[in-house]
Amino acid sequence: MSSLSAPEMPATRNRTSAKSRNNTPEPDSTVTTAHKNIARDSLTVLIVVPTLEIGAADAGAVGLVRILAAAGHRAIVVSQAGRLVADVTAAGAEFVPLDVASNNPIAMLRNAIMLKRLAREHKCNVVHALGRTAAWSAYLAARLNHIPFITSWYKGFREQNLFKRLYNGIMARGDRVIAVSEQIAQLIHDRYGTPWQRITVLPCSIDFDQFDPANVRRERVEALRRSWGVEADTKVILIVGRILRRKGHHIVVRAAQRLKNMGLQDFLCVFVGEDRGRTHYTGELWDLVLTTGTMDVIRMAAPVNDMPAAYAAASVVVSAAVQPEGLQRAVLEAQAMARPVVVSDLGAGPDVVLTPPAVPEGRITGLRFRSGDDAALTATLLRLFGRPDPPRRQMGARGRDWVLGHFDATAVADQTLRLYSEIADQEKAPARTA
Repeated sequence: MSSLSAPEMPATRNRTSAKSRNNTPEPDSTVTTAHKNIARDSLTVLIVVPTLEIGAADAGAVGLVRILAAAGHRAIVVSQAGRLVADVTAAGAEFVPLDVASNNPIAMLRNAIMLKRLAREHKCNVVHALGRTAAWSAYLAARLNHIPFITSWYKGFREQNLFKRLYNGIMARGDRVIAVSEQIAQLIHDRYGTPWQRITVLPCSIDFDQFDPANVRRERVEALRRSWGVEADTKVILIVGRILRRKGHHIVVRAAQRLKNMGLQDFLCVFVGEDRGRTHYTGELWDLVLTTGTMDVIRMAAPVNDMPAAYAAASVVVSAAVQPEGLQRAVLEAQAMARPVVVSDLGAGPDVVLTPPAVPEGRITGLRFRSGDDAALTATLLRLFGRPDPPRRQMGARGRDWVLGHFDATAVADQTLRLYSEIADQEKAPARTA
């Protein structure tokens, strides 16, 4: 099979108006008149997140801080220290280091006492948890202080047994439960019977200036490709996300083996993500790479600071998730960078990626395959690579248009502030009528 040329930088599309449906925000450009109108009274929000590294919840916490600060509210972020602490403080929040990533019951109880004290001392109006370990302590603190409790779901959690179901269920106990996509909202409702009126779907906004192909210089892209050992005519299959079994890296390895056996040349699968070393999965993955003879077409790269350049260096971005992932920021960022995406049917819902047969050929922004099926992933990649360059570039351009129109920072910020305002007003209502 003939090889493809390295990806070209597509033309920038005009930004369109937003629709507000799906996850959590990040950009700084969220100060609007609408925000100030929504923020009638200043609020203090205690945001509790397990870590501040590179995960969706971590980035979501930063996004919440930026929205709150832009509207004149106050945010206090409690988490383990990490690389995003500087972003949190720069956005105007107070950071309190605390190991809320521990699932030790004694540690959780101790954290709950600390959070209760923090919420009381700072007169917090809302406690917002982004993660299960953090949610258990935050829930107790909120209930002890009689203040509203909000949770944000960024992915579907596996429930192998009753204990796991109980542990995960804390995320459904919020006075308001935020789901990052329609797919996750349906999962919460079906699994826990959470009433729809308590579920709010909030989209993930993207920094359209940062993730704009027109703003990424060719030198940045070439430097990254060189660091990966990528030749000029090699097509990069980019997989972004932590090295975890649920992300489906093993499915990609097996698909790479199939592509090699079919004679496909000049391709490289690059895994860009953090490995925390908490499981044996990375070792299993390396064993699989060795046994499948795919060492030459697999790169396990370190986390990349310049993600716009990483997307620009790719021919396609793949999510091979083997369990519901909700709304993956990487899939949105890839589309914002006008890159075609290939996702499993659990990797992203139809509210994130437009794929056939849900939409006609002229509207698709990516392709979908059956989760856990490496043969299906192989066939889908071959289908994409078999397209001429212009249709693939058009697919990427449509993806950028889609993201610009549906994951706008201003619309997400307005909806987030409205949610905080509503729940704070509900809390005050009994006092007014007493």
